[in-house]
Amino acid sequence: MRETATSPQTPAQQPDPLDAYKWKAFIAIGISFFTMVASMGMVFLALSQIADTFGVTLRSASWVVIVQGLTISAFMMPMGRMADIIGRKRTHLIGLVLFGSGSVFTGLAPTFGLLIAARTFTAIGNSMGQSVGTAMVLSVFPARERGKAIGAQTTAVAVGGAMGPVIAGLVLQFLPWQALFYILTIPIGIAFIAGYFILDEKIVSQQRTGPRPAFDWMGAIVSGITITLVVILINNPFGVPIVSPLILGGAASAVSLFAYFIWWELKSDAPMLELRMFKNIVFSMAVATRFLGFLGTTAVRFMMPIYLISLRDIGEALAGGILFLSSLGMAVAASSSGRMGDKLGERPFTIVGFSLLIFTAIAFMTFTAETPMWIVMVVLLFNGLAMGLWGVPNNSTILGSVPKESFGVVGALTNLTRNVGNVAGQAIASAVVVGVMVSDGFDIPLSDITGDAAASASFMNGWKYAYILVTVFSLMGLALAIATKPKRADEES
Repeated sequence: MRETATSPQTPAQQPDPLDAYKWKAFIAIGISFFTMVASMGMVFLALSQIADTFGVTLRSASWVVIVQGLTISAFMMPMGRMADIIGRKRTHLIGLVLFGSGSVFTGLAPTFGLLIAARTFTAIGNSMGQSVGTAMVLSVFPARERGKAIGAQTTAVAVGGAMGPVIAGLVLQFLPWQALFYILTIPIGIAFIAGYFILDEKIVSQQRTGPRPAFDWMGAIVSGITITLVVILINNPFGVPIVSPLILGGAASAVSLFAYFIWWELKSDAPMLELRMFKNIVFSMAVATRFLGFLGTTAVRFMMPIYLISLRDIGEALAGGILFLSSLGMAVAASSSGRMGDKLGERPFTIVGFSLLIFTAIAFMTFTAETPMWIVMVVLLFNGLAMGLWGVPNNSTILGSVPKESFGVVGALTNLTRNVGNVAGQAIASAVVVGVMVSDGFDIPLSDITGDAAASASFMNGWKYAYILVTVFSLMGLALAIATKPKRADEES
């Protein structure tokens, strides 16, 4: 009778050992997600002050943002692969140290060149955190809660994106821009302490029992050079003609390097990126959809602070509050789209998200210097909702199309795709706006746009052309989202 009273629980009744641990671990990881994303929003809002401090133009100031995304993109896959060798927790903690140190160096930078160097150093730490973040989150949640895990991660990112402009706006209203980067050391320090004491390397790394894999140095170097070259070609920082030997030679070099990277990875016994995954049509189409989505959405984060502060002459605090609406919409949509996608399928949410993205891109295209601010705020809110609606289901589609043992490298790849899309989108938006303004004779500091009717008109003309491209990218993403048919959660083995 005693055995009957204490009979073992059925598998459905037994508590999952990860349940008590997952949220503590997520908080430790989520603090770093929040801070790194918030720092990006801060930089966007501080761009005008940084440009004024060093007396640089829009062409030069844009590199404060572009070099960050460029470095993250170049280092993302190598750091993800390195984490497979030395451990995800260790990679995460080293990244936090580099990020915090780089933030201090940014605030102390006496010249614009050293500022760019400091941003590069910071971005290396950021790339280490991003390369392991998704895989660590998925490792502490049960497999049945994939959508919840990705949704929680995206919500942390969205909250960071929402609070970044708000914090930056309040700080910049009373303190110089350097204070923003000193403040970042506080949450980064908390994230390091929490990560050191809470994260378990055996759980977050799901460590293999066999020998450590070799690191693909050649693949890491070639991929980094290729990404760097492509973004430089897109941004064209030296303003050379598109049909010049320098641009054409650079394009030929990028194509050759990419072809060599493919050949090397396919022949390597321990490749940095297993390219054969792309034979999976659902995986390939979902990755392409993700790239197109971020290629279009990043233009909002890059150009809206300039529009609000430099064109509309709105204070940083108010501008931060207005930009908060986009990230608020993203957080609201992300918190539910992942769980609902697990139940109803990811495809409908991805399609609706891209449809809404197209609507907001067309709306942005019609903006002028006199557009009522309530319209600007509504469009920003819906743009954020669109990002949350398609982003989480798309990420779940990618991860759901590969086996669990591939989550580490695929998690790094999804973040790499996002960052390459952001870098390319920022470079394209900057190149279009700068190209139009320079052709009109306005290669001027950002602050000089305010009050100059001709410069303002030139900026808005470039703005319109940039959002035409955003609309095209979003339409292409919608077409891929419609064509991609992932398996339902209940159909997966």
